[in-house]
Amino acid sequence: MPACMSVFTPVSVDAAITSVRIIRRAAPVWLQSFDMTALRQRKGSKGKEQPLGAAELQSQQSNCCTDHHPEKKLRGDWSWGAIVWTSVGWSVSVGLGLLCCIYVATLHENDLWFSNIKEMEREISFRTECGLYYSYYKQMLKAPSIQEGLSDLIHDNLTESKRTINLLQRMNIYQEVFLSVLYRLLPIQSYLEPVYFYIYTVFSLQAVYVIALYLTAWLLSGSWLAGTLTGVWYILNRVDTTRVEFTISLRENWSLPFLALQVTAITCYLRPQLTALQQKVMVWLMYVTTFCFCLTWQFNQFILLVQALIIYTLDCVDFLTTTQVTTLYLVQVSSLLSVWLLQFCNSMILGSLVLSFIVAALFIRHCQSGLKTGSRLVRLGKLLLHSAMVLLLTVTINFLAKKALQLRSDEHIFKFIKSKFALGPTRDFDASLYLCEEAFGLLPLDTLERLAGTLLLYPYILTLLLLSGMLAVGALQNLRPKGVSAEERKGAGEGCVVALRPDVAYNLLHTLFYGLLAFSTMRMKYIWTGHMCAVAAYGVCGTELWTSLLTTLRCHSKVLLRLVRYAVPLAMIACLYYKFWPKLMEELSELREFYDPDTVELMTWISTKTPKRAVFAGSMQLLAGIKLCTGRVLTNHPHYEDKDLRERTRQVYQVYARRSPEDVHGILRAVGADYVVLENSICYERRHRRGCRLRDLLDLANGHVMDGHGENDPDLVPASHPRFCEAIKTDTEAYTTLFTKTFQNKTFHVYRVKKKRKKSTKNSSEPSATQ
Repeated sequence: MPACMSVFTPVSVDAAITSVRIIRRAAPVWLQSFDMTALRQRKGSKGKEQPLGAAELQSQQSNCCTDHHPEKKLRGDWSWGAIVWTSVGWSVSVGLGLLCCIYVATLHENDLWFSNIKEMEREISFRTECGLYYSYYKQMLKAPSIQEGLSDLIHDNLTESKRTINLLQRMNIYQEVFLSVLYRLLPIQSYLEPVYFYIYTVFSLQAVYVIALYLTAWLLSGSWLAGTLTGVWYILNRVDTTRVEFTISLRENWSLPFLALQVTAITCYLRPQLTALQQKVMVWLMYVTTFCFCLTWQFNQFILLVQALIIYTLDCVDFLTTTQVTTLYLVQVSSLLSVWLLQFCNSMILGSLVLSFIVAALFIRHCQSGLKTGSRLVRLGKLLLHSAMVLLLTVTINFLAKKALQLRSDEHIFKFIKSKFALGPTRDFDASLYLCEEAFGLLPLDTLERLAGTLLLYPYILTLLLLSGMLAVGALQNLRPKGVSAEERKGAGEGCVVALRPDVAYNLLHTLFYGLLAFSTMRMKYIWTGHMCAVAAYGVCGTELWTSLLTTLRCHSKVLLRLVRYAVPLAMIACLYYKFWPKLMEELSELREFYDPDTVELMTWISTKTPKRAVFAGSMQLLAGIKLCTGRVLTNHPHYEDKDLRERTRQVYQVYARRSPEDVHGILRAVGADYVVLENSICYERRHRRGCRLRDLLDLANGHVMDGHGENDPDLVPASHPRFCEAIKTDTEAYTTLFTKTFQNKTFHVYRVKKKRKKSTKNSSEPSATQ
């Protein structure tokens, strides 16, 4: 394939035939696989479509000119060589997926000696919110029947004291429900413990993740060597691509494999020359994968919002047809509405920004029929006006939807965003909880150093630069007046540009947009780094990078192009094997063991010495473990997507603030707490810097001066009471009359909250009411 190719433009039959003749002389091998039926359809459809549709079809076809035989692959090459080669590619994908699955499972076993520790220790290893999610899987298995288990989840009064909530509506735990039902139905109870069925399922999804990335790279480059390189890079960069081995139950570990499958389906859907049946299959695959992604992660709306912006950008610069844009939008909408129904009409979905944006984009697009007409400068002006109108309508629709639904569940996320970019106050307790966590900070630069160490970063940057240039040139070409002939474009110097395919353009913007998200919030890097492997592998094994390089060196030929496309990835895989295989073997040989005797002692005491319906107050992270290990009732928990729960958590956390014993006692009794667990690691915290310790956040929210040396804002005042978590250990009368110490070890102190005497009930209720 030469570096320059004339653009196929069906302005007229003569022009179409001329374009075909030019391509025939330039690339006879490519023309052999060209489907002339498609050409006849283009001729016949000239007078049937609207001018806008014809322009978009022209733009679409100009972007479909590639040199890796997409038609041949999609329509089927049933020669023995092709069948064997494709079978080898699929076998390698499955092998790499299984290798990744076994790798993370072995690391998990070696780190905890999971197979040898007790059941309670296994449950304690599900830290923070992981323990909360796993507790519902355990609860479903312990239920007398599936129906009773579902009823208990729908009418739950154990997760939040004094409240009955619908867990299937509030949380994304359908995966736990599905696994528990599957475990009940399958004849595996005699030889596979429930916990292993759960963790092996999550680890198996990592295999699905790797296979999806493999297929994406294969589809983009036309070579399964790109998929192989993708899988190798994903495994070698495990620290930055996944954290599944120590956060098994996190929602992202369930959802990201489905997101990767969705990207694969979109990549295939945007390829040229798909038959009608293939398009339908791809649309259904996109819907199923998007639905599974949305069902398994509460942050789905924000991820889909970024994806909707990608689709919108490609639509603005004519890389997608109207049908493709509408289809992709409707797939997102239908998936979200399906989840909305399954989650008992969760208002957070209807009030999401992504739904408001899609409605606004489709409405404004329908109203502005002349958006894609006029000169290049006129079109740019129209696009700016169009984008401003979409933004304004999105904000308006979202504001009205939240007002109508009285939705405030996600306001803490917008507070976090405002505070992060210095657009709002930084004393807000909820926003500060996120801002002070390293996972929600900027991406550390050592991440890039690790990615460069595995030879991933350099080809990724080169591919990004080349494709970005091609995208910019293609966008300028697509914004030209639609009536310009092929000869005029060639005279203007635009006829010799290598066009960027729609599927490549989508993946380029996908990695750019999610890369920006990862740089702004470190926790989101796991969405970016996996796809980064596929894009870099496409750059190494695809034709664009090598064609540009060889043309610049004036040594371009088909034989040399094919040679470097296969030799370079094989050489890189060999180099990575030589460098990292000993390190992987050393990592897998390291054996550790779970050791947390203080937490085990606490959970054992709670299980044996407290009533089964006792209510416990404490930190969100610890209470999730208490629910899993003991089944006791909680006052608060780590699933933070509820305004009332966030307010209750802030109230319960006053045990670490400077408050009077009467105030704290009134708060705890108001939420129904029978016991409160105080942790030395929070009361005397040193992990965070001053201003980010939990006690500092509480002091700032209460208007009090912070502990330790350092500056304080002038409006802060000294507290009139000592810090509760410290003062209660003095056993003075003011505290012993309200609290009784019932358990203590080096890490935890548990106090029973006494019922206050009637004569002081009125006074004790006042502090709680004023919070």
